[in-house]
Amino acid sequence: MSDDTRITEPHDKKRINIGQSYEVNYWKKKFGVSEDELVAAVNKVGTSVDEVEKYFKKN
Repeated sequence: MSDDTRITEPHDKKRINIGQSYEVNYWKKKFGVSEDELVAAVNKVGTSVDEVEKYFKKN
């Protein structure tokens, strides 16, 4: 995980890196989900933001 607390947005907005706490915080706020829900979605459909977004729209 990054030690730089100034980073608040992902560098690559097409992929979700659940190994970076700032990315988890960014994406869970963007999708309005919990950390567990975000991790479960990434584990199910992969790291593509588009695929995760589709997953949340269906569920």
